[in-house]
Amino acid sequence: MNGFDWAVLVGYFGVMVAIGVWSHRQVGDVSDFFTAGGRMPWWLSGISHHMSGYSAVMFTGYAGISYQLGVTSFFTWSFPIAIGVLIGARSFAPRLNRVRSRLRVASPLEFLKVRYNVPTQQALAWSGVLLKIVDVGAKWAAIATLLSVFTGSSLDQGILVTGVVTSVYCTVGGLWADALTELGQFVIQLLAGVAMFAETLGRIGGVSGLWNVWDRLPAGHTHPTAGPYTVTFLLAYLFIKTFEYNGGMWNQAQRYMATTSARAATRSAALSGALWLLWPLVLFFPMWVAPLLVHARKPDASDAYALLAERLLPHGLLGLVVVGFFSHTMAMCSSDANAIAAVCTRDILPSLSGAVRHWSARTGLVAARIATVSFLALSMTVATQVDSPTFKDIITVVVKWVAGLVGPISIPLLMGLLRCCRRSGPTAALASWALGLFGFWLTNFGLTGVSLQAQIATPVAVSLVSYVVIGLLRPERTAERDAVVELVNGSAVNAPATVRPATRPAP
Repeated sequence: MNGFDWAVLVGYFGVMVAIGVWSHRQVGDVSDFFTAGGRMPWWLSGISHHMSGYSAVMFTGYAGISYQLGVTSFFTWSFPIAIGVLIGARSFAPRLNRVRSRLRVASPLEFLKVRYNVPTQQALAWSGVLLKIVDVGAKWAAIATLLSVFTGSSLDQGILVTGVVTSVYCTVGGLWADALTELGQFVIQLLAGVAMFAETLGRIGGVSGLWNVWDRLPAGHTHPTAGPYTVTFLLAYLFIKTFEYNGGMWNQAQRYMATTSARAATRSAALSGALWLLWPLVLFFPMWVAPLLVHARKPDASDAYALLAERLLPHGLLGLVVVGFFSHTMAMCSSDANAIAAVCTRDILPSLSGAVRHWSARTGLVAARIATVSFLALSMTVATQVDSPTFKDIITVVVKWVAGLVGPISIPLLMGLLRCCRRSGPTAALASWALGLFGFWLTNFGLTGVSLQAQIATPVAVSLVSYVVIGLLRPERTAERDAVVELVNGSAVNAPATVRPATRPAP
């Protein structure tokens, strides 16, 4: 990178901070900070939802898979995400919007207290926060890995720079800042992705390379499934991502909650799903043909895309691609930080101290911002340990730890929205959470020789089956819980006063 590239990078950071400062004026209370006051346009919500699912892991871990195995990186990653999001456009998105508009909650997990009870809410809140610290830590490590290729900086320096800038804009502006920066990041991603795609085509013979390059690539590069990423893995990943990207990891749920209506939430999900289906094809193509252009230095080829960018792009465009790397990771990490801050201030802290329930709007906002900074600091600390024996490497954290643990956290939240699961109460929710965690421990640490697809699918499958079966065998329906389910499913009934959260600060 030369001075021109650095100017692009510094300018990007400046714009992100400016957006945070502008968004600060739009935040008057906790609802504005966490759900944009329910005023976010569906198209902005859809782009934000799409961008919040990316990170630099795509350009490190998945770039390595693309370099080594070819098109399986699309068919076993973004394709199942697209299908899962499109399934959720009708199943989950409108219901999550009604959680905010009809139950008047500002955090996805506030719904758990209303739908089940406080112990269920707390179990999922604490375990989910710990999981997201690990998840976001992997994202910081990914962007730091890329930064080290371009600038020679150390892993810790890269983590510190990206973490501090993200902390500034998402702490000041809340969800509005997240969504607006994600819109800007989408534009940057579009420009950088198209530039990289065009430069790659130029090196492989022009537009005709789109169809005649495949014979020149390693054998098996065109197989939709390859290596450990089998058809079974694809189906397991689709199963998991349907829950994760429809709100199971909370930050995506916030995008649906922030829209103006249930119909707008459905349109938001449809837009996000379409982007997941089409746009990754442009981003992945340079990675697929990278073996013809560069030689990866790392054993897992996680540096392939960065090396390709250095070789193909002129200065200025190279800086734009580096900015694109930052934009992916900062989009996901800031959205996660906002979701976790919502859970901490709306769900965890009120259970620890009764005084929290009587905080003023100003005090609640200060607490939300402190929670955001604290979460980012903890995740940055974990990022320095991603390559340790406990976590092994970036892609292992993302695929195995996150995909494997999302089920126990997401099943009670998302299945609790559906009428067909109204018989499932607190016992079913807590049992599905506990048994899912046990399934993760058993397949990853208790047994040896377990396949990757079994490791990631077992926890969510155990959680889902436990939730449904226990609900059938030990139903815990009450008038209040039935009223909540009817409200989120669109019925025009009034919720009893006993199910209306009473811990919200006055606006």
